[in-house]
Amino acid sequence: MTPFLGLSAFPLTPADDRGRVDVDALGRLLERLCVAGVDSIGLLGSTGIYMYLTRDERRRAVEAAVRVVAGRAPLIVGAGALRTDAACDLARDAAEAGADALLVAPVSYTPLTETEAFEHFRAIAAATPLPVCIYNNPSTTHFTFGRGLLERLSRIETIRAVKMPLPADGDFAGELSALRGRTALAVGYSGDWGAADALLAGADAWYSVVGGLMPRTALALTRAAQAGDRDEVRRLDQRLRPLWDTFKAYGSLRVMYAVNERLGLSDARPPKPILPLQGADLDRVLAAFDAIRDLEA
Repeated sequence: MTPFLGLSAFPLTPADDRGRVDVDALGRLLERLCVAGVDSIGLLGSTGIYMYLTRDERRRAVEAAVRVVAGRAPLIVGAGALRTDAACDLARDAAEAGADALLVAPVSYTPLTETEAFEHFRAIAAATPLPVCIYNNPSTTHFTFGRGLLERLSRIETIRAVKMPLPADGDFAGELSALRGRTALAVGYSGDWGAADALLAGADAWYSVVGGLMPRTALALTRAAQAGDRDEVRRLDQRLRPLWDTFKAYGSLRVMYAVNERLGLSDARPPKPILPLQGADLDRVLAAFDAIRDLEA
């Protein structure tokens, strides 16, 4: 059974100003996801500030997550790093701690060639037997996976899925058809404001930021799409639209920290140099969240 289907919820990783993970606060977030019944949990993704944490703290987070989740949902762990050897070490750490799968982005200061990206992923895939999801995140990594490269990578046995950005032309159906014609990868999408269209077009998974704090709402949208209930999907997406607009305006990470505090789940702040939202920006986010808070009841 692949862990790369349905709703994959990506929680924050609460940590102090020195990057020490608050495993108790993390456990509370994870427990909410397990109780809601998400299809998988994306630990140490972009929302989980993986690039702001040391190797030791990332391992502590995985170990704590494995204890709390206790097999109730597959745990997909981010293992991206600048160096290939470091990414391989992180992959082995995750596997040894009990993760179920890996999510890997080609993080690099110097833009990578396709050959460099291929060799990077081949090494990480060989480091553990865990299934790997390719994280195609060009807005952050400045690297875009072409279909030819995805086809080559899909021939590596443990590379099983790809997390795609929203297509610039909005043609989810066309992109899904093209990818499925060339690979056997499970194809999911990030970019929460496009989730409704992606799921209705037949995407295998929604890698969800909002699902990390509002799992019942994200699950309701996902299940409606899986059941072909377009009206319900559109209704929920319309309710969420003001929150999606704040994601676009401020970045989903800043928004989720504000929502986390509103929910009283922890007093975590984003890692510096990222600063918490304040003033009118914070008011806008909280108003958007408060207007949909009933969906999670």
